[in-house]
Order: sequence, then structure tokens, then C-alpha cells
Amino acid sequence: MRSSVADDGLTGVALVTGASSGIGRALAEGLAARGMAVAGLARTGDRLATAMDEVAAATGARTLAVTADVTDRAAVEAAVAEVTEHLGRVDLLVNNAGGVDAAEEPLWEADPDQWWDVVSGHVLGGFLLCRAVVPWMVLRNRGRIVNLASGMSLRARPEYSAYSVAKTGLMRLTEALQGALEGSDVHAFDVAPGLVDTPMTRGMPMWQGQTDWTPPDRVVRMVAAIAAGELDAWSGRFLHVNNDAPEDLARRGPEGDARRLRLRPWGDGDPLG
Repeated sequence: MRSSVADDGLTGVALVTGASSGIGRALAEGLAARGMAVAGLARTGDRLATAMDEVAAATGARTLAVTADVTDRAAVEAAVAEVTEHLGRVDLLVNNAGGVDAAEEPLWEADPDQWWDVVSGHVLGGFLLCRAVVPWMVLRNRGRIVNLASGMSLRARPEYSAYSVAKTGLMRLTEALQGALEGSDVHAFDVAPGLVDTPMTRGMPMWQGQTDWTPPDRVVRMVAAIAAGELDAWSGRFLHVNNDAPEDLARRGPEGDARRLRLRPWGDGDPLG
């Protein structure tokens, strides 16, 4: 049976990492319902396969479950090759995979291995996926990349230092990528999904008792608008699904360095401003 979500006429192939649950799972189904073939990537093979089968059954779309660790270069390259073989070249890459600090604690009390796993999951994972996918987008001169950002991309939380560093690093990756893509029809974006009710957020002590969650459909709408090419004026910039309506963004573009990470000037004429 098809989903009741309206088909917005999207075409092509989407690759969504961290697709077995949470935001990734919602994006997989939302993009499939809008007409895209969707490859979901995650480390947990059985759960991912179940999720992609459910998406296919709900939407009638072509789906593919690809198991890989996003920090493993060979595994990422093999996963992208598998997607290409079964579905075709990737038109939309969504870097959603990644974890969070194991405990709310200052960085000197954090386990170094777990801390680095968080950073590398977001930053190295995003880099490796882009490295494997973007050259083919450039060759065909079409494609969109969405890196999932966070409020902690902009303001670090001392009790979540790894996640804060990771999400800020991913924003810099987006800006560097977009700079290299200037003049092409390939565009990269940072999208903060708000506070979506997921296993990760439920496990964070700071959100215990939270009841006002961001509906996943808002994230899907923003990413779908990006996939459709409606928000290209905002390439390389930070978008937030709770504060930015796609239709408003489409009507007017940014000015100057709006929605980019920058130092605030220290007085008039500050060369670092």
C-alpha cells in the first residue's frame, strides 16, 4: 500500500546514512514517498534491512539497504559502488550518521576513544561519503549534499564537547565543499533538524522529560526542497527546520555571510571580523 504522503515529483537516487532509525529512517521514507529511489546506509544490517523493506512497502519506491561503517574508507567506497550498481548514481547525499557523547561530563573526564569516535563518525564519515559521491555529481554537473547540523554547531555545550566539535567541524566541511563547487550545479547545505524524538535524543539526560518534539516531517520537507533545487541560493549555509520555512527561504536569498560561521568583529576595522 502506498503512503498517504503526497508525491512531490522528486526523481533520482538518494543515499541516506544512519537510515535504520530516527531522522534517517524518516528521511528515507519521506524521500521515497516523493518519488526518489532510496539507499539507506547503517552499521546494523538486520535493522537496516527491515527499515528499507518497510519503506519500500509503504511507498512503492525502490530501496536498498547497504551495511557499512562510515569511518571505514574501503567500506564506504564499496557501499557507494553497490548503490550505483543497483540504483544508479547518487543525486542526493544526506550525511546523517553519527553518535553523541556517552555521558554529560567535561572533556577531561571523557573517555578519549569514545570522544574521538563521536567526532570521527560525523566529520570523517561526512568526508568519506562526500569523497566517494561528489566526484560523480561534478562529472554530471548535478547533485545536492545535506549535512545534518545542530544547535551545538553554533554554540558548544560543555557537557557535550565531542558532539559540539563534530557538528561545528561538519559545518566547516560544508563550507569548504561548497567553495570548491562554486559555479557548478552541485550544492551543499547544513540542516539542523531541531529536537526530533529519536533513540539518541531520548538517551541524552538533558532532554529527559522533554515533550515538545520537532515533527520529522519538517526535516523531510526541508531536505525535499533542497533536493528539488529550490534552495540553491542558500548553498553552503546553515538552515534550521524550526525557524526556516522552505517557501520563505525560496523567496529570498541570504546577504553577505548570513548563516555562516564567522567571528564577530572586535571594534571597527577588525581584520578578523
